[in-house]
Amino acid sequence: MLGLGSKKEIEKERARLADEMNRGYFAGMSELKQHGGKIAMANKILIPAMAARKFPAVDVTYSDGRKLKLPIIFNGNGVDAEKLAIPKASLVCLSFRANSQGMVDSWSKPFYETFNDSKNVQLYEVSFIDSWFLCLSPIKQLLLHFMRKSSDGDKDTLQRQIVYSFGDHYYFRKELKILNLLTGYIFLLDKFGRVRWQGFGLATQDELSSLLSCTTLLLEEK
Repeated sequence: MLGLGSKKEIEKERARLADEMNRGYFAGMSELKQHGGKIAMANKILIPAMAARKFPAVDVTYSDGRKLKLPIIFNGNGVDAEKLAIPKASLVCLSFRANSQGMVDSWSKPFYETFNDSKNVQLYEVSFIDSWFLCLSPIKQLLLHFMRKSSDGDKDTLQRQIVYSFGDHYYFRKELKILNLLTGYIFLLDKFGRVRWQGFGLATQDELSSLLSCTTLLLEEK
């Protein structure tokens, strides 16, 4: 007989399968044709700290094989577990399919140009790779080698840190309420890893102004 734990796991997987089938590729494509990936307008002001939700932890890999867990956050002792520099503001851009890279660029490039001299800001572009074939160790290493290139910001304090997350990301997406994988998702985090601002799809000029002003306000927070 199946144990209670096994039954719960089966029910969990059934619920997941139903969810994934309801939100398949064609549903995402239909939405993309309707609004071009702009599933909602970006926040105009900072989300209050007390109302902000935590960004879920995610393991990422650089093209040179280095590994990191995002976000880099401030803990109760004043330092993070890996003794890394703790940014006051982090822009985390998520891309689940190649077609959304242009959307991510529309946010990350102006952000980079504005804050490239700031030591208190970090910028991450995360590409999610869920194909079982590309997640196989030798294929994964080959892919990372192919993607390896010099950073755009070698001479600046702020660097566009391009990283990859391999494997299943269903529960990560569920925590962030991400349904359409064909659009880009942009999150501005504070030093505690809380989501203080969010954008979607291609950036408009007004939304960019909001992002930049909100980042400046975040840098001024104590």
